[in-house]
Amino acid sequence: QLQLVESGGGLVQPGGSLRLSCAASGFTLDYYAMGWFRQAPGKEREGVSCISSSGGSTNYADSVKGRFTISRDNAKNTVYLQMSSLKPEDTAVYYCAALLTVQPMCVIRESNDYDYWGQGTQVTVSS
Repeated sequence: QLQLVESGGGLVQPGGSLRLSCAASGFTLDYYAMGWFRQAPGKEREGVSCISSSGGSTNYADSVKGRFTISRDNAKNTVYLQMSSLKPEDTAVYYCAALLTVQPMCVIRESNDYDYWGQGTQVTVSS
């Protein structure tokens, strides 16, 4: 069964940090670009970051640039999102997604372009 499973969400105070993980099972992520998306209540799903299949290219939404870092460990079949200097407006359900492509440059695509999705993990930033 092909599956992506996110973990690492939780409640954190403003200014704090969290690291999200996205582990794949049933397939290898070696040929997939990966994206992180988030969706806050009443808002549309938003692309946060992406990383190419090799890990050589990354991209970020302006709202998180300089605060979030995406990385991947293909040996562990896992992608990470390190989130720092968190703000209340970062509160959302965070999803990882996989896109079958080995293009060297990563672009945050529309959510409909992605092939597989995880179930999401809640991140709440509040004092």
